[in-house]
Amino acid sequence: MTALVADKLTVKRGNATLLDGLSLSLGPTGSIAVIGPNGAGKSTLLKVMAGIETPTSGRILLGDRDLASLSHAARAHALGFVPQHFDPHWDLSVGELVRLGAERGERVPQEAVDRTIAAFELSGLGHRRWSTLSGGERARVLLAMVLVVDPPVLLADEPAASLDIRHRLDVIQALAARGRDRLSIVVVHDLDLAFSFFDRIVLVDRGTVVADAPAQALLDDPQLDAVFGVRFERLQTDDGWLLRARL
Repeated sequence: MTALVADKLTVKRGNATLLDGLSLSLGPTGSIAVIGPNGAGKSTLLKVMAGIETPTSGRILLGDRDLASLSHAARAHALGFVPQHFDPHWDLSVGELVRLGAERGERVPQEAVDRTIAAFELSGLGHRRWSTLSGGERARVLLAMVLVVDPPVLLADEPAASLDIRHRLDVIQALAARGRDRLSIVVVHDLDLAFSFFDRIVLVDRGTVVADAPAQALLDDPQLDAVFGVRFERLQTDDGWLLRARL
């Protein structure tokens, strides 16, 4: 059964077309990196696929059901969404925020909450308020809030952008690894990380899918250079791929 399908999505905001008849079919498992230049439509695509924004036309199918027909509870149970920016209405503590995330699931045990807090190295931050956290700490809290219920489908919009190098690697590897038995869709700004850790790459530009292929196949595709407007040098290392841009 197909897990998630974007069917001819169009999103218009005023005179701007953010998505232009975009279609994408994703299976029940897999690690997918969504890449593209600024303004390509990546964030809009994830928000529509998560049910956060409504498309002007087109639809999202979750399994064989239209996402728009599902209750908020059903969506929350099936889909986890990590936005680029998050500002809670109240200045809650880290522990309260993770427990709030757990309430989206059905009877999430305290042991699962504790494991998630430990996994994101938040144990020492439990009583800290959101307003006192650094950008990287906030990113880890947000990931913990979403992943504490272990959703079958995860959509994450540049979740590692504000993290230091070690935490960035940890998070990207963990999200990619979820693709072994879950569906993990991640907007990735760092192309080296996208091609090194994800199985499938979706290249988006001007609101459409330009290329959709296994990472190894897309790596040498000249469309990659054309979309970003540069010439990439591809360097293979023991740890993955390095892409160096030349004008």
